[in-house]
Amino acid sequence: MLKKLESLSLRFAEVEKAVQDPLLIKDAKLYKDTMREHSHLCQVMEAYERYKAILSGIEDAKHMISHETDGDLKEMAREELDALEKERPEMEEKIKLLLIPPDPLEEKNIIMEIRGGTGGDEATLFAADLYKMYTRYADMKGWRHELISANETEVGGFKEISFSISGKYVYGSLRYESGVHRVQRVPETESQGRVHTSAVTVAVLPEAEETEIEIRPEDLRVDVMRAGGPGGQCVNTTDSAVRLTHIPTGLVVIQQDEKSQIKNKAKAMRVLRARLFELEEGKKNAERAAERKSQIGSGDRSERIRTYNVPLIRVTDHRINLTLYKLDTILQGYCDELVDGLCLYAKEEMLREIK
Repeated sequence: MLKKLESLSLRFAEVEKAVQDPLLIKDAKLYKDTMREHSHLCQVMEAYERYKAILSGIEDAKHMISHETDGDLKEMAREELDALEKERPEMEEKIKLLLIPPDPLEEKNIIMEIRGGTGGDEATLFAADLYKMYTRYADMKGWRHELISANETEVGGFKEISFSISGKYVYGSLRYESGVHRVQRVPETESQGRVHTSAVTVAVLPEAEETEIEIRPEDLRVDVMRAGGPGGQCVNTTDSAVRLTHIPTGLVVIQQDEKSQIKNKAKAMRVLRARLFELEEGKKNAERAAERKSQIGSGDRSERIRTYNVPLIRVTDHRINLTLYKLDTILQGYCDELVDGLCLYAKEEMLREIK
């Protein structure tokens, strides 16, 4: 660990010099990457300096205990040694976590897509429950969320709903929510009181910037159409709905929630860009997975990750074997135990790989 810290110390000197170069700001991507690395290395170096001070203090205290004749000074040295010996493993754990290379995706905003799966109306109702859970969690974190599109059912659920969440480290916090969420509960229409199982699919897409994903005009087919709806005033009388087809991949995005065709196209482009970015990241992840095992599941949206058992007020995350008997509060947006547990587990797995 000390060798690693020493090499990072040399790298920090290089980066420190780079951030002082006035030409750096001319390259937006290089500037952003360099400043991100500088911020991370500052934290590492601060911890490293404290760790060196602890090691030096331990040696000084041991020397004083061995050579000092004054009883009071020896006792002071022993107290100092005890305090430093206690702090040492805590600082070592902190440094180990800091040695995990920062993921540039962690800082990204996200587009979250929730789709009702097996279970009919119950699945769409649970999709609505999850939407409320995530937006309430975002509110508690001080993040912003914006509805992109929604396909509402007659019972008040969602066949599918997509929305963006923006703020500090949104993707880093919610990236492990992708997958199948299963709910077990008694539907309101069930006269026998039998528990039914339904499933909802969640996809968490890091939102890509225009400079990160290039969509060439010749690769895009744009169709405009009249927006559909349940009838009455909800149906547009103008061709405001937009369907984008990315020809090379076959990805299709339809956006019709806005009355403006321009706004619908802009929202559709955001979603398309995020899906293309996810495809690229998926390829990279597949390459990494070939070299090492996945930390907490594949992140594949077909993977069952969590079960919400309403009668037992129980939530179980199957990837980390975490069970909490507080379903009501979790659905109200108090998701920190789940989110933090997954992030901590992922870091622990990365630490094992570093070792």
